[in-house]
Amino acid sequence: MGSPSSPGFKPYECVECGKKCGKSFSQSDSLRSHQRTHTGEKPYKCIECGKKSFRQSDSLRSHQRTHTGEKPYKCIECGESLSQSGSLCSHQRTHTEEKPAPCSLSTMNRSLCGLG
Repeated sequence: MGSPSSPGFKPYECVECGKKCGKSFSQSDSLRSHQRTHTGEKPYKCIECGKKSFRQSDSLRSHQRTHTGEKPYKCIECGESLSQSGSLCSHQRTHTEEKPAPCSLSTMNRSLCGLG
């Protein structure tokens, strides 16, 4: 498992129904969020429409943009604004036929574009 000071230390293991699912996490909150995939719990409900519930607060925030019209992701090529980071990545690919366009998102979100 490694020591708490070593990179990649993940002491929080998912044990669902007494079995290991094989996932481990560095933070207890990440484990709790992951366990919702097993339980089906969706504690984050949209109060705007009352129709959607989500396992993660980030997913709720993303959904809420459908109500507010917020579009925080802007294409550096043409200036078009989009509401989802994944939509920006897909959009940026329209500017090139040969390969995915460089993603202007943070390093953490580059994996959404298949670039990280």
